[in-house]
Amino acid sequence: MNASLQHLISLASKVRMTDQQQEEQRRSFAYGTTHIENETVTRDMVDRAADKLKSGQNVEPAQRSR
Repeated sequence: MNASLQHLISLASKVRMTDQQQEEQRRSFAYGTTHIENETVTRDMVDRAADKLKSGQNVEPAQRSR
């Protein structure tokens, strides 16, 4: 690995995300991984499900498109 890349990795490993950034990253990951399997899943659906989970409500899984 070259020195420039190693330096960037070292800097990145010290970054601490805020709670809001972590939540945004979590939702983005959830959308990306579910949308691959089910194209009907939208970012809005992920946001609504995440909000329900935060408030302790049950979340029904999205129906898989065929």
